[in-house]
Amino acid sequence: MKVEIWSDIMCPFCYIGKRRFEQALQQFDHQEAVEVQWRSFELDPNMQTVPGQSIHELLAARKGVSVAQGKQMNDHMAGIAKEVGLDYDFDRVIPTNTFLAHRFIHLAGEHNLQDAAKERVLAAYFTEGRNVGDLDTLAKLGAELGLDAAQVRATLETDDYTNQVRLDEYVAQQVGVRGVPFFVFDEKYAVSGAQPSELFLEVLEKVWSETQPIAQDMEGASCEVDGDC
Repeated sequence: MKVEIWSDIMCPFCYIGKRRFEQALQQFDHQEAVEVQWRSFELDPNMQTVPGQSIHELLAARKGVSVAQGKQMNDHMAGIAKEVGLDYDFDRVIPTNTFLAHRFIHLAGEHNLQDAAKERVLAAYFTEGRNVGDLDTLAKLGAELGLDAAQVRATLETDDYTNQVRLDEYVAQQVGVRGVPFFVFDEKYAVSGAQPSELFLEVLEKVWSETQPIAQDMEGASCEVDGDC
């Protein structure tokens, strides 16, 4: 079974959705048969780092609210993250363009480290206050995964893996991805948003039952639920 997941590093629901999906996968009897593919999605392709700007200020400007209200919204999100064991530190988050980080994840995927890279980048952004749009930062994260830091840096200084990111984004348009995280199971079922792990488990079991030899109905279907970035 193949599960494709579109998400962005700067999307707080995406990290939460990752954890909830993983919780469902741990309860799934056939988890060893599940192949997960992370696909790129940019919530703001034009995003640029503004020195000294906090994520509270950025959110406030985008939502048209005060900085205090922006912080309250982030504090609420941190509470949701805490429920799945994630320790968001929005006071340290560095808002940045995520295109380079998406390329890094594709690079890691060539070494069978895509999921590990996705996890590492998300943790660096949401919990460690590291700039994931910075070459040196990504080179260090690559080294932590066992990659050669100099090679990671040299690769990301080129246009390598740009086409892979753009292809993911093109496919997202074709399948109707309007928000992330967005999960597609065996090109049959779509789940939008950081849904409860029970729902993910239900879909996993449904797809598995329909792909077994005893299954009679092999026709595709689609189910979508709300809740995303």
